[in-house]
Amino acid sequence: MGPPESDPWQGRDPGECAGVDEVGRGCLFGPVFAAAVVLPAAALKPLAGLGLTDSKKLTARRRAALVPVIQRLAASWALGQASAAEIDRGGIRLATELAMVRALQKLSCPFELLLVDGVLPLRGWYGDQRTMVRGDSHCLAIAAASVLAKQARDALITALAERYPGYGLERHAGYGTALHRAALQNLGTTPLHRHSFLGRLELSAPGTRGDSR
Repeated sequence: MGPPESDPWQGRDPGECAGVDEVGRGCLFGPVFAAAVVLPAAALKPLAGLGLTDSKKLTARRRAALVPVIQRLAASWALGQASAAEIDRGGIRLATELAMVRALQKLSCPFELLLVDGVLPLRGWYGDQRTMVRGDSHCLAIAAASVLAKQARDALITALAERYPGYGLERHAGYGTALHRAALQNLGTTPLHRHSFLGRLELSAPGTRGDSR
């Protein structure tokens, strides 16, 4: 992981900073997840040595191997989520912010600076914060958050695939692939689909597919 143009910690001790990231923002199904991580300075070298970076650049096996190491070395870590209903009700940005704030509120240690992946500040968070473009590639705390959020959400969607068979959720994690869209046309939606995301997709039985446990 190469260094950003400036110090991601802004001259602070890394243990005084929390990284936050989300996953599942563009999906058609299920909640959006966020994770928040505080990494002490001593954790940076071993995590960098293990190749920690943006979760999208890692295989599922590598992410799974990193999760217990991140959890062990972090000063604190936490997860948050916002439901499909919350996404439909308030929009994806607000829901993503809710998930992030929920994760941050669960952290067990205080921090002075929040590091947010992307260009949009976290509304509703009134402490010091810094946005970082491609932060999950430049800041290990954000990268760690991206890995934890990705693994937690994938595990949930895989479990939900058994409740809602036929959509291929275990294969695409709820994203709008051709397989998923074809299944929606054949089966209709479930209670966990984001109806506000479906746009002009023509569904055979919209909103009628119930819990199939």
